[in-house]
Amino acid sequence: MSQTALLDTDFTRLPDRDEGVFTAPLQRPDGVGEDWLEPSQRDYGAEDDAIWNDLYERQMDILPGRAATAFLAGTQKLALGRGGVPEFARLSAELGALTGWSVVPVPMLIPDHVFFWHLANRRFPAGNFIRTRATFDYIQEPDVFHDVFGHVPMLADPVYADYMQEYGRAGWKAMRYNRLKALGALYWYTVEFGLILEGPDPQKDLRAYGAGILSGPSEAVFSLEARSPNRIMLNVDRVMRTDYVIDDLQPTYFVIESFDQLFHATVDRDFDRLYRALGPGFTYANTAVIDVDDVLTRGTLEYHLRGGRGSGAVPV
Repeated sequence: MSQTALLDTDFTRLPDRDEGVFTAPLQRPDGVGEDWLEPSQRDYGAEDDAIWNDLYERQMDILPGRAATAFLAGTQKLALGRGGVPEFARLSAELGALTGWSVVPVPMLIPDHVFFWHLANRRFPAGNFIRTRATFDYIQEPDVFHDVFGHVPMLADPVYADYMQEYGRAGWKAMRYNRLKALGALYWYTVEFGLILEGPDPQKDLRAYGAGILSGPSEAVFSLEARSPNRIMLNVDRVMRTDYVIDDLQPTYFVIESFDQLFHATVDRDFDRLYRALGPGFTYANTAVIDVDDVLTRGTLEYHLRGGRGSGAVPV
């Protein structure tokens, strides 16, 4: 992310998006401006609050001993269990006092360049809707529970909060090189599905800090305890060359030693040089273990070889 190369970038303005840069074709809803922000958080009803409370209780039964210490501390600092969908204004005031971040409402997934802009300015876009009972266990598009419960507690950690801002700033450079897929892989394997080693013993001291793990019951257990997945120490260059799966449990998880290590491994990396060396596609499959990997667990891949979620395979 080479800080000197970004000194002339105005992060207060939406980044330009060249026509040749591939981004998801998202249709902006009526009444939403170029920032994709909704005017206010929606009013959640009693059933919405009950769904939040049930989701919260289920996860908090599972996560002690599995979630990163920073995540559990963040849920306490922000009192996410006080009942019902958190009010963004109050959450932003509390989070702002801790790390200068705020939570802002968006109607759906938003374009990459808008997402980067919000992160670069310490705003976390959260889906302004909550899943139904019918989609209680799995929802394809991130809702307010995934975004607020999964992501926001980590933003109470100062180092992680700085990492997220620097990730947003890195989006400008990724777009200039048309390497959003590579930068997306870094987000996927850290922010969404990252593990951290909080002690010397990989068998006892692994914890989850990624929101995709923390907001769902199956992956919280699978990522840490199943025999199927690979668990590999984070190498930024390798991760940014690695494909990922968006609709199933992960075949591979990448592990950091600390949030300081994550911050410096990315912010101090010369991404100009890396992007010039990268091809447009991924080099490694999401199941691959390669010779440069520092492997904590080489998985059996049994779950994925049996067909994964679509086949009804047991996540072992």
